[in-house]
Amino acid sequence: MKFDKIVKKLTPKLRGIAYKLNGRYAVLDHDDLYQEALAHMWEEYCAGKLEGKTDSYVLQGAYYHLNNHLRGLEDNTFFARLDEQVSEDGDTLGELLPAEDDGGYEAVETQELLERCGLTEREKEVLNLYADGLTVREVGKMVGISHVSVVKTIKRIGEKAKKLIQHF
Repeated sequence: MKFDKIVKKLTPKLRGIAYKLNGRYAVLDHDDLYQEALAHMWEEYCAGKLEGKTDSYVLQGAYYHLNNHLRGLEDNTFFARLDEQVSEDGDTLGELLPAEDDGGYEAVETQELLERCGLTEREKEVLNLYADGLTVREVGKMVGISHVSVVKTIKRIGEKAKKLIQHF
């Protein structure tokens, strides 16, 4: 069976799976998950692994792939505790962060943090657009890259920030 026929036949159920798994991350929505499932199915189709398989088998494979994909994102998520010591002097992250009523001080600190992270111009552009509240797809369209590249860029920014925090 041709891939487009498989997709047409399974799209309603794939979208249902994507809706069911949606909500864990602000950077992903159900459309992102649906496209991730399609990409996985395409790889399986090209490798000949879908030949003779039932719809149920294909859908279950997509469901497991999406769960593993989301689990991989969870494993790479970094949470910082405000009471955790982050410097040799015994300073905690909560002590180093500016107070909420500093009016404008936070923007300067954010810019300094961006400079210390060593972000590329593209990473800064993606981060600024995403911070302005644009969706992953909107950021991708504005920058001229795919939404998957936007997600990977955001992940890379997080890894750089994590290294910087661990350096303190």
